[in-house]
Amino acid sequence: MITVLVRFKLPQPISTAQAKEIFLGTAPKYLGMPGLIRKYYFVTSDGTEAGGIYLWQSRQDAEQVYTEEWKAFVRSKYGSDPSLTFLETPVVVDNLTQEILATDRG
Repeated sequence: MITVLVRFKLPQPISTAQAKEIFLGTAPKYLGMPGLIRKYYFVTSDGTEAGGIYLWQSRQDAEQVYTEEWKAFVRSKYGSDPSLTFLETPVVVDNLTQEILATDRG
């Protein structure tokens, strides 16, 4: 599994309530997305940065989404280029489903 941390600076600070409203507008496009296990939207406590934490089945699945078109969408919606950090995720503990997930690799 791969975790991707996506961050971008906002042109002006927003509140958590504003972030929730904005994020609910894009959330449906991630439902049922191939290879995506889970996505968390976030906004920093000072409201100057936002982004997402994505858990993917594989890096290949993630890279299918983070295209130049996707980056242009983020840039037009939020006013800055996203930064992406890819992290190997060998084990996940999920207390909602009471599961421990482990990658097939390594």
